[in-house]
Amino acid sequence: MTSSVFVPGHITGFFTIENHEIKLKNGSCGAGFLLSRGVKTTISPSDEFVIDVNQGDSTVIDEVLSIMEIDTDFKVTQDIQLPIGAGFGTSAASALSLTLALNEFLDLGYSEELCGQIAHMAEVNLGGGLGDVIAQTGNGLVLRTKPGAPGIGEIKSFEKDVFIGWKTFGAIETSSIIKNHHYNDVISSSGAKYLELFEQEPTIENFLAFALKFSQDTKLMSDEVKNQIDYFNSMDNILGSSMAMLGNTVFVFAYDEDVLKNLNDENLHIDKLNNIGIVYD
Repeated sequence: MTSSVFVPGHITGFFTIENHEIKLKNGSCGAGFLLSRGVKTTISPSDEFVIDVNQGDSTVIDEVLSIMEIDTDFKVTQDIQLPIGAGFGTSAASALSLTLALNEFLDLGYSEELCGQIAHMAEVNLGGGLGDVIAQTGNGLVLRTKPGAPGIGEIKSFEKDVFIGWKTFGAIETSSIIKNHHYNDVISSSGAKYLELFEQEPTIENFLAFALKFSQDTKLMSDEVKNQIDYFNSMDNILGSSMAMLGNTVFVFAYDEDVLKNLNDENLHIDKLNNIGIVYD
């Protein structure tokens, strides 16, 4: 028997950092969205333990297996469909898709919430994202209203019909930002303001406007990201553009896919808002 699970990538637009001594309550509040690309993990029978990952290393896999205390032979194949470290929540998608696939393959009988909590624990232990795992259990545009792992934190999902373009200039070390006291304070202060406003009227237009203001308030944009955002926001029929948190990556929304194609940017990847979420193959 082979088990395969896909978890979508997740981009955050604005957020607050919510530190807690209990790891499962550690996390963030904020708003982001899911992509049609993400991470697909497949577990298949093998006479020895094998890891086959198309990019990056086995750090996340090793951490999940350690938490789950699994020591048996099988093959782990991961197809990571988005750039690592660039604000797409790939480590969270890796951890969650692996946990869900292992649960099915080994017939562990865990609930999806428990699998999510294991993935969240792996993220916290590795100093990765603080809210991607719970967001990736939703669909479409995702609002995180209470911090923590699935079953502890809370989210609201909004299905929208919209196309997304994204362009990355590289990685940002997430832990270097979220562990910096200055950035911690600025992020949480700005994020709380826009979170409150967005909760009152959770539209795509407000998400994009608040995400841009948040990226400007926090001064996390590189010059190349700022110039790209300014260019996108100057174009006709663009709904808005901002920076992925946390990554040296720009995203842009439009209702019409042709609007994004007509930007004629060879490095712009075009996607669609994922209103489906996690998929079991």
